[in-house]
Amino acid sequence: MKFKHIVLFAVAALCMVSCVSSKKMKEEKARYAKLDSAYGQQKKWHDDCMDSARLYQAMIGVLRDRLNDQKTTNEQMVNHMKDLSVLSGSQSESINKFLATMGAKDAYIKDMQAAMARKDSMNMALMMNLKGAIGNMDDKDINIKIDKGVVYVDISDKMLFKSGKYEVNNKAKEVLGKVAKVLLAHPEIDFMVEGHTDSIAFKEGLLVDNWDLSAKRATSVIRILQKEYGIPAGRMTAAGRGQYKPLMSNVTEEGRAANRRTRIVILPALDQFFDLMDKK
Repeated sequence: MKFKHIVLFAVAALCMVSCVSSKKMKEEKARYAKLDSAYGQQKKWHDDCMDSARLYQAMIGVLRDRLNDQKTTNEQMVNHMKDLSVLSGSQSESINKFLATMGAKDAYIKDMQAAMARKDSMNMALMMNLKGAIGNMDDKDINIKIDKGVVYVDISDKMLFKSGKYEVNNKAKEVLGKVAKVLLAHPEIDFMVEGHTDSIAFKEGLLVDNWDLSAKRATSVIRILQKEYGIPAGRMTAAGRGQYKPLMSNVTEEGRAANRRTRIVILPALDQFFDLMDKK
């Protein structure tokens, strides 16, 4: 009888150990999957940064080549001038003025290179700050990138709005708050909020069409950034793009989903370049 009790106890103990091990295994698998997903996100950000860095290096290389070509041309002209045996006073003065002008152009090119390098560095830092503030979010819902020297933040309408509505969801306000925190740290930056839709015709209540809906959505986002997060209204512009700036074809549901988005565009400080040109 005692032997039977001992056997039953041993079987029960084995079952308990097996259950605990199975539960522990599931927890470890879930933890691994979460870490693997986070690693994938970080790797993608790293790859994006490396692609942008290579692009900027290529741009700087092109400008450097142009500057070297200009220097070579200048040296050839100087050597040619030295070969002239007789020059009148007026000719000599003209040549000196020309050489001074060429020197000023060289300095101007260097200043423009430096300005572009500063802008590119600021854009890269801004993009990394935005990605760091938002954290590990699904790229289908939010995407931050640099394209042709401009920083873009694309947020899907699925995150921000209900279908056909322009009131921002409470969940999306948290994301906008993180973006606002970074923008507030850069008071010199102005930006535009663009609303985009797919091509399916829409009309409801006071809303006339997709263009009207996209403008309302852009304005809703700007009001939240202003009233709830304190970004000055003078730094922001609202724009409704409707269906006229699609990212993908509207033929498929996937394409339409990608086109329904709100985009924050960091506006380049063109006035700095105009000031530089005026000074030269």
